[in-house]
Amino acid sequence: TAPMARHAQSILDLEPHMNKAVRVKCVGGREFTGVLKGFDKLLNLVLDDAVELMRDPEDTDCTTSASRPLGIMVCRGPSVMAVAPNDGYDAIANPFEDAEEDEEEGDAE
Repeated sequence: TAPMARHAQSILDLEPHMNKAVRVKCVGGREFTGVLKGFDKLLNLVLDDAVELMRDPEDTDCTTSASRPLGIMVCRGPSVMAVAPNDGYDAIANPFEDAEEDEEEGDAE
């Protein structure tokens, strides 16, 4: 018998963010904003009206008010660390909170 074929699935569902402004943080600290026009299962992203947010040369973890317009761009999936809506985010419940409380109670006994 032939082995079952495995289909890779994307770890993120970005469909709700299609054609909306997103902010992308990449390995190395570079950050971009743009309108998400496409993505694939490897998390390669296509951004339109993309803008690179310039970093502070003295503190490379912080961005400045300076930016560089890029137009349309592709962010390679392996370099993408985070994707978030550009207009904010929704807080979600911490799925580990109950487990942490259970551990603390167990340690107290």
